[in-house]
Amino acid sequence: MKTKLVAIATIIAMLAVPALASGTLTEVGVVGLTGSTGSTGATGSSGASGASGPAGATGPLPSCPGSPCEVLSRTTGMQVQVGRHYAPLTVPRAGRIVAWTITLSRPTASQIAYFDKNEGGPAEAAIAILKHTTGLSYQLVAQSPLIQLQPYFGDKTQFALAATIPVQKGERIGLTIPTWAPALAIKQANATAWRASRPKNTCTSPTEASTQTAQTTTSSIAQYACLYQTARLLYTATLISTP
Repeated sequence: MKTKLVAIATIIAMLAVPALASGTLTEVGVVGLTGSTGSTGATGSSGASGASGPAGATGPLPSCPGSPCEVLSRTTGMQVQVGRHYAPLTVPRAGRIVAWTITLSRPTASQIAYFDKNEGGPAEAAIAILKHTTGLSYQLVAQSPLIQLQPYFGDKTQFALAATIPVQKGERIGLTIPTWAPALAIKQANATAWRASRPKNTCTSPTEASTQTAQTTTSSIAQYACLYQTARLLYTATLISTP
């Protein structure tokens, strides 16, 4: 799987800014990127199958085009456990998010057509900055611009942010999917889990995976009641800490 860098010059420019030049560059969420979840996402039409991933790829691979082909759909998700690491997408120190990275599979043409039709349109995603309020509820502090993902299918791609996002220690970084995204690794270890911005008692409903629950309104509060185990959301974020 190739790695692409989109507008990486922005990150280099950020490092040249005096206020950030002495900051620490950290990739948040990379822990555990080596080496059946129930209704974690929508599943493509039967009969669409293919190779599980390119030879030589390292780390967990996103589902599709193999069978079952499971994707993230119409929600905001955040990884809450990878092995002994809890809340791996927690901001470790104050600073600015300057880029984010997502690993995408390459679904077949028939799978793409199926998801485009049933999940609200072409694949797209953004990162979300979330602040814990109480219980399983989180407030949306900020969100990056949405990216159309299909040109990047089959690759690991880093997107530099033209407008960087200020973050505080302890905030969480989520992945918002208003439509769908082939960025879900399934059949992972039992101690691997993520939460979705879906209400309780809907987590295993086939229709809920296609119901719009993405948290996209700044300052809104959503409950992340659905826990999905043995699955990994394949995204990270690049932080430059405040000196």
